Amino acid sequence: MSEIATQGQLRMSYLRWALVTVPAIVLAGSLSGLLSNSGYGNRWFDALDLPAITPAGWVFATVWPILYVCLGLSLAMILHARGAKGRGFALLLFFVQLIANFAWSPLFFGQHQVSTALYLIIFILMVTVATALAFLPIRKAAAWLLIPYMAWLTFAAVLNFQIDQRNPDAETLVPAAASTQIG
Repeated sequence: MSEIATQGQLRMSYLRWALVTVPAIVLAGSLSGLLSNSGYGNRWFDALDLPAITPAGWVFATVWPILYVCLGLSLAMILHARGAKGRGFALLLFFVQLIANFAWSPLFFGQHQVSTALYLIIFILMVTVATALAFLPIRKAAAWLLIPYMAWLTFAAVLNFQIDQRNPDAETLVPAAASTQIG
């Protein structure tokens, strides 16, 4: 069979990739936040001196799933582009930023490492820019799907920076877990 795939077959192939990548990224991202007790309701986070630009909890709960869907769709486009020049390197960059993204919540909310989390989010943003540039010649739409994510990462880095500046003692502000002393 030396026939070229039809447009319908190509769309179905992309859809199959998206049916795997979108739920996988949404689930992994949600688990990262859930397991690290991210956001409001975290005793440590609630005790921080938060800047005025800090969004309400519902904003985070709305934005992140949308961004993860965009990431999943973008990834599916690149996975679907078998044989494209630079695809392997583009995928490597994507997975580096994704793993770093999933590490940010445990670092910030779980370990209370505000300064280190700031460096990590700057790294994530830089690698995401590189990923978008690597995606661009393969699938323009895949690169464009990363733009909202990069905008949010920029905002999150500014927020992280302001929290770091306002809370120099953040690492020791509240114990990570409640403790009981028996005397």
